Amino acid sequence: MREQYFLNWDEAFNSTAAQVGGKGHNLARLYRYGFQVPAGGVLTSKVYRDFLEFNGLQDSINAIASIKAEDVLDPAIEKLLTEIREKISNGQVPEICIQELSKQLTFLKLVDKPVAVRSSATAEDSATASFAGVHESFLNISGLSNIVKAIKDCYASLWTPRAVAYRRKMGFGDDKVAAAVVIMELIPAAAAGVAFSCDPRTGRRDRIAISANFGLGESVVSGYVEPDEYLLDSRILIPKILTKKIGSKKQCTRPGPGNGTELVSSSDWANKQQVLDDSRITELGLLTLRVYEALGSGIAHQDMEWAFDGNRFFVLQARPVTNLREPNFPEIAGQPVIWSNANLKDVMPQVQSTITWNLASCMLPRMMSASLQAAGYHVPPGINWVRLYKGRGYFNLSAVQWGFYDSMGFMPGKTNEFFGGHQPEIKVPDGNPLGGRKGMKRVMRQIYYIINILRIQGSAEKIFKDIREKADSWNQLNFSGMNENELISLLSEMRKKYVEFGPSYMILGSSASVYIEMLARALDADFPGRGYSLANGLLAGTSEKMTSAQHGYRLMELAQTAQIDDAARRYFMAEHFDPAAFQNEIPAGSQFRIEFEEFLKDYGHRGIYESDLINPRWREDPGYLLENVRAELLSPGYADFRKAQAEKRKAVEKEIEEKLKWSFRRIKISICVKQARKGAEMREMARSVLVKPSESSRLVLQDIGRRLVEKGILNEKTDVYHCALPEIIDILAGHWDGTGLRILVEDRKRMREEFSELEPPDVIIDEVPQPLAQQHEVHGTVLSGLGVAAGSASGSARLIRHPGENSKLVAGDVLVAPSTDPGWTPMFLRAKAVVMEVGGYLSHGAIVAREYGIPAVVNVPGVMKALKDGEQLTVDGDEGKVYRG
Repeated sequence: MREQYFLNWDEAFNSTAAQVGGKGHNLARLYRYGFQVPAGGVLTSKVYRDFLEFNGLQDSINAIASIKAEDVLDPAIEKLLTEIREKISNGQVPEICIQELSKQLTFLKLVDKPVAVRSSATAEDSATASFAGVHESFLNISGLSNIVKAIKDCYASLWTPRAVAYRRKMGFGDDKVAAAVVIMELIPAAAAGVAFSCDPRTGRRDRIAISANFGLGESVVSGYVEPDEYLLDSRILIPKILTKKIGSKKQCTRPGPGNGTELVSSSDWANKQQVLDDSRITELGLLTLRVYEALGSGIAHQDMEWAFDGNRFFVLQARPVTNLREPNFPEIAGQPVIWSNANLKDVMPQVQSTITWNLASCMLPRMMSASLQAAGYHVPPGINWVRLYKGRGYFNLSAVQWGFYDSMGFMPGKTNEFFGGHQPEIKVPDGNPLGGRKGMKRVMRQIYYIINILRIQGSAEKIFKDIREKADSWNQLNFSGMNENELISLLSEMRKKYVEFGPSYMILGSSASVYIEMLARALDADFPGRGYSLANGLLAGTSEKMTSAQHGYRLMELAQTAQIDDAARRYFMAEHFDPAAFQNEIPAGSQFRIEFEEFLKDYGHRGIYESDLINPRWREDPGYLLENVRAELLSPGYADFRKAQAEKRKAVEKEIEEKLKWSFRRIKISICVKQARKGAEMREMARSVLVKPSESSRLVLQDIGRRLVEKGILNEKTDVYHCALPEIIDILAGHWDGTGLRILVEDRKRMREEFSELEPPDVIIDEVPQPLAQQHEVHGTVLSGLGVAAGSASGSARLIRHPGENSKLVAGDVLVAPSTDPGWTPMFLRAKAVVMEVGGYLSHGAIVAREYGIPAVVNVPGVMKALKDGEQLTVDGDEGKVYRG
């Protein structure tokens, strides 16, 4: 079958950038995903190559293959390039290509309409090379002969000094860049311009920058005029206009009387008039974010050309923004940017759903800078704190390390210990960071930070109460009875509440680290080398308010109730256990049902990998909880180990008492223990409160999903989690009918499955993933990590990669996991000890292990590959060692 020369947008989507060029392929994707793209298609790059061969131009092109970028303005070279362009202009397009072009344009009803003929080189509009302004485009072209001439002019534009120099500079051989040509209807634009999903001048990723003028966009793209410039904040649900600069707009571009365009003087009225009203600016902001999500996958920011016909916005071109600045602390400029998944791998280990990352990417930056600001430290605006890599979250470790060093004197290595993970350190000045005038300022910030921690702790209960009550009120709403504007307002309110709580959550979470560090240092003074080990022992089983630990205690009590509840015992001990049947098998008035419903009332908003909205809450699907109750019943010798915790704690207290008596140092230690315990309680409660509104978010999103299914926009209501918020808002606001969203969602689901199969790197330096950290000798008898819960215990290694494998763990096993979140807590009850691949002193697993009094070692690189399921281990939480055999 003969290869096609002209592809419509659907056909171009199924093609490649090598055939239709970067511009053509991006437009085809946008068309496929439901964006307003002018009618048209792409003349493939094969036509260009055939054209060169048909007209015998290859020898002329080969003759300049060796010229360098700096030579292109040499008169002799310029003459050669001019000759090539003239030969192209005078060349003949093969008749078979013209016939097919005529047929396709006639079918599209474009042959006699004004069209835009735009170069689409095969390396153009890529993530590494934009070719912006390098190749020519021609507007307002009518008639087949004029279109063919414009096509040849596009070909010729590959051989200007500017184009050749750009290829040499970017390392593209002449044979690697061929010209496809986009031909599409010319939109009769009332206004047009460009829009960026970021601020290209400052590098800020939380801004949308729009330039606009009346008429066609050529006056803006070519820099002929001073256009209107609008800057929007993209961190809120509906982009907010921050600044508007009304340009002079002394000229505008309009279609010429024949072919082509003309630059004409604007009227005095147009000079002073805002090109787009505020509602249209906001609508265009949403459209820009949709392009960013569809083409850039929420990662690669986009540069878009647009046109407005007085009724609708059209996308004329979109490409990745290249060489975008990386805003950071000026003191570490020139150092590589270290991206780490430490801590995020603990709380967000999965490939994130699209809608979850929309929310997280707004909240996480506020969280990352919250502690620094609480210390009174100035954080430069616009730092890119978080990013996605193959669907998983990473944070800017370089900025975190410098921020904590420069604000309060914490060395990068110490910051790494608390965040967990295995990552390099930035370079900081030699010497004591707490010495000299700068050191004094850092000490003062430490004091100011502690004061702010105490202040926020003092108001924590009020903050928690407010969010719980608000979430409970949201849960009672009749979402199905709301109109679209009410849903937008509700989503905006939820997002605002969620994001506003982020800084308080982070400060409450990090408060434990301050006091654990103070406690360990105080103990180290009298018990050298044992500070953290003794601190871990003092914190064992001390809190009745540790919400995540209470999950486990309550499940253990439910197992005890099931032992004496006949119906419950029969149900859980049945050979063929069905978690979905518990309501039918256990009477509503039974003691077990009463206690279980009380548990769901308190903790039903939690879930497995609860950070991602795509995952159901325990109230929706309690199967995992029931499986763990059954596992408790089936485990031989399961017991309430709170007595053992108390004995361990008292032994440490006695050792300290015998040495320090009632000295001031012992009083200081007691104060630190109290504050460290309170900090851990606050951290875990803050986590519970943080995910409380997620249940409400799931309810409203599922109702929106139901509506979109009923309108034929989505296949199933859970597909809403694979939608971006700007897409949902655009549909609810009536700007878009949702055409193409189903295809985009299916592509995202497929990509999520592919990413889920990959083993993510722990560290990325600039854009280069680093090899996973491994033990120096994975076959050795000792593995080293970070001891976070005191004591020593032995048992069989049970490698659990997901909480769904919980039934593999029996009482007395050593739980070995990549990381843990609160959904793993029930398994800790059966574990003799815990070993994790990542984690720090403040990771969820560390806090719960300390509370339960279970020896734990975290941050053991490569442990999931180094160990074999079932092998015997001894876990020493005091020394941070795991002994094999």
